[in-house]
Amino acid sequence: MSISCITITSATGNLSPAIVEQLVKAGFTVTALTCKSSTHTFPTSIKLAVINYNSVKSLATALKGQDAVVSTLRLEALKTQTNLMDAAVKAGMKCLIPSEFSSNTMNLKACALSVFQDKSGLSYTLLMSRPFFDWGIKVGFIMNVLKHNAVLYDGRNNLFSTSQLSTIGKAVAGVLKKLEETKNRAVYIQDTAITMKQLVSYAQKATSKMNWDISTMDTQVLEKDAYAELGLPKPDPHKFVLPFIKCSIWGAEFGCHFDNVDNELLGIPQMSEIEIKTMLAGFT
Repeated sequence: MSISCITITSATGNLSPAIVEQLVKAGFTVTALTCKSSTHTFPTSIKLAVINYNSVKSLATALKGQDAVVSTLRLEALKTQTNLMDAAVKAGMKCLIPSEFSSNTMNLKACALSVFQDKSGLSYTLLMSRPFFDWGIKVGFIMNVLKHNAVLYDGRNNLFSTSQLSTIGKAVAGVLKKLEETKNRAVYIQDTAITMKQLVSYAQKATSKMNWDISTMDTQVLEKDAYAELGLPKPDPHKFVLPFIKCSIWGAEFGCHFDNVDNELLGIPQMSEIEIKTMLAGFT
């Protein structure tokens, strides 16, 4: 089964531009969904469809005649993703890649975290990529290279899988090129599996500064505090969403490291130590 026309829920944000770039490079015809109120300037290489995310009918009309849809909606838009799934069914689409890139939601403990509980009966391919490697370094989420500080979750020796934005884009294109091999299952990719101890060591050498501010955090405590906040009458999402995500990324019980990956199937090589150090040096 071959496909050619791909719809993506947005061409903006952190991840979407990388996916759009790789889809276009792979020869797909790409259409981006956009709201009427949007003032964003989109690449000339893609088509646009103005929609109302709150209307399944509007979404289904936009998806009609398309082969597959890639969702990059944020966690807070889970209801919208459900509408998208319903619309994909109505439009008779062949494939859906939902927005579940970062965390291993096939891990039973990870998928139990409240922020990941939303599914429909639609057949789809889950693309598991773990935290965005280059973006996470750039914004200081994984570590802060410029300020020379890092948090070591559950000690420092837990391996965690991670992928660059461009790699995720290549993986999306790869999935759509190999629908039968990736159909109705989770597909796992990574640029590397590394410990925070290793990553800090590489960053220290890349910055030529060995004296970093290193702190530790227990993900069990993080999870407990997040659930306590969630149990309040008016919980603050900033105090439970991000902690849950951090648990899913660095907590060993949440599938932080992929034992098996599909890089070879999708033609995606993993990064070498030199490539990781070069990437880190680019943020100094």
